[in-house]
Amino acid sequence: MKLNELLAQEKMTLSFEVFPPKTDTAFASVRSATEAIAELRPAFMSVTYGAGGGTSQYTLEIAKNIKARYGVPTLAHLTCVSSTRDTVREKIAQMREAGIENVMALRGDLTSELAASDRSQWPYRHAVDLIREIVESGADFCIGGACYPEIHPESANQKEDIRYLREKVDAGCSFLTTQMFFDNNLLYNFLYKIREAGITVPVIPGVMPITNAKQVERAIALSGSFMPQRFKALVDKFGTSPAAMKQAGIAYATDQIIDLYANGITNVHVYSMNKPDVAMAIQRNLSDILG
Repeated sequence: MKLNELLAQEKMTLSFEVFPPKTDTAFASVRSATEAIAELRPAFMSVTYGAGGGTSQYTLEIAKNIKARYGVPTLAHLTCVSSTRDTVREKIAQMREAGIENVMALRGDLTSELAASDRSQWPYRHAVDLIREIVESGADFCIGGACYPEIHPESANQKEDIRYLREKVDAGCSFLTTQMFFDNNLLYNFLYKIREAGITVPVIPGVMPITNAKQVERAIALSGSFMPQRFKALVDKFGTSPAAMKQAGIAYATDQIIDLYANGITNVHVYSMNKPDVAMAIQRNLSDILG
């Protein structure tokens, strides 16, 4: 199923994100974890791209397995940073052949080496360049893009960021998924601004359950996420107890999701980090809400 069809339904849904292994030897354990999450029958599952493209072949393998074995719609990530046009076109062809219907088009994270290189020589400088490539390929994909309620780290301000976001939508994005956030008011304010800017495609909020204290520093480093005081208090109180922190983190994420549903959001995406137990706990907390 194409996600634009799913998102058009007026029904509250929950979806999960998984990622491929960082090494070839870890493939079996990662596949097992993704299958356990697929058994929960989420609305869909997204599969991220191997860091730097090194194990990107597993993105397609995992997505195909989830769809074929469990019937769960999949969203395969595709990044273009450091890739040649031939490489990207080959990946698009492989996705078409595999029957993938949904693609998340991303530039990808920059290594320190890439950040210091001459970007004018890159075939794809921004995600919008990849989106245009996918559209021009003629592949019948539902294309998704990323958005940042708290501004992309490389944007000068939110006005500029929203202008670039509009370019991605105009280029062919059918929906957007947000970077993680921990204060729902930031999302509501962001949605108001992009609707004013004429961006009307569905926006799927992305929620990250923080289940250990070390994840806090990583979340801030990756996205610059604002941490509300009540979340900081949670980490201060329970961060030294793994079991308590896990339970508190799941409760906080659940509370975020419930508030989103209560305020008219119908689709929420959980960055479940290949943790079936976390995905299961959140889904269980929402069982009667989701129906």
